[in-house]
Amino acid sequence: MTNINERPDWVPSKENDSFTSYIKKGVAGSHDGMKSQHSENKKFMRKTEKQVNDYVDGVLNKDRTMLAQAITLIESNAQRHVEKAQAVLNELLPHVGSSIRIGITGVPGAGKSTFIESFGTYLCDQGYHVAVLAVDPSSSITGGSILGDKTRMENLSRHPRAFVRPSPSGGTLGGVHRKTRETMLLCEAAGFDVILVETVGVGQSEIVVRTMVDFFLLLVLTGAGDELQGMKKGVLELADALIINKADGENKRHAEMAQRDYNRFLHYLRPATEGWETKAYTCSALFGKGIDNVWKIINEFVDQTKAAGTFESRRKAQMKEWIYATIKDQLETRFFTHPQIKGRLPQVESNVISGNVPVTLAVQQLLALYFNEN
Repeated sequence: MTNINERPDWVPSKENDSFTSYIKKGVAGSHDGMKSQHSENKKFMRKTEKQVNDYVDGVLNKDRTMLAQAITLIESNAQRHVEKAQAVLNELLPHVGSSIRIGITGVPGAGKSTFIESFGTYLCDQGYHVAVLAVDPSSSITGGSILGDKTRMENLSRHPRAFVRPSPSGGTLGGVHRKTRETMLLCEAAGFDVILVETVGVGQSEIVVRTMVDFFLLLVLTGAGDELQGMKKGVLELADALIINKADGENKRHAEMAQRDYNRFLHYLRPATEGWETKAYTCSALFGKGIDNVWKIINEFVDQTKAAGTFESRRKAQMKEWIYATIKDQLETRFFTHPQIKGRLPQVESNVISGNVPVTLAVQQLLALYFNEN
């Protein structure tokens, strides 16, 4: 093409020069006139995989990005990642154990996320570094999680002293056992003073989180029907404090009445922590009222239990619990991923479903096959 202003063939013959379409000569080379890397045969370089020391140094230097990547490594179920994650944890163990670990659970609608954002922001403003581990339930159908806690805690997640990490439960409580515990250790090594663990909220998860924290807090609210419906003995026996949220406006009087009712009920329960009396308190997370009192209660708990030796003995008992939980998790994983078991399991299931073999006998046969193969 020689004419730089050549008109296209489809321009009407009677159109004048005001017709807007012309063909311009292009620039030689790539579309933007810049040198193309492809023309110089530059190959795409794959990102170098991080080594154990990279993660360890990053976490100890309080690098948020590296901490997030180390947590992702912990959460991976790939065998090569599991081995590297354990090597990272082994290097970081001398730097953990100095934080206060607080578990938070509550009935639906109690305002857990609002409370955690208000409480976490208060602690950050007091000079503490706060890590929030919000465990989202994974779908039993798709395996996915919403992971919306970071969105609901928008202000806290932007605070320079806070670190909010929503993580999927993986559909199993065992996943909470291992991954949340190890994530907690990473956050401690990164210098966070307070670790807040929000439970999945599916019943048994409260028991799991209770075995990994120092202080367990139960959020409730008023106006949801008979107050006795909220007094589930199993959950209340786990709590070190019961917080009646949304104690503001017209609901404040109802919250104070509920506080008296709960305290009468708690008086007859065995306390969750030896030597500590569990009581009910009121707060308004939305307006920040009573949040400072919650922190005062937790500090009193820590001082009292450390003086009595209960704090340290609980941590040791939790480490023992972690050992047995990990053994169970590892045995289950190895059993179901064993090639011989995977090959035999469909036939065993068919035999049991058809009524040809009792369940106990079928399980014994599978276990015998597994241990003989190993």
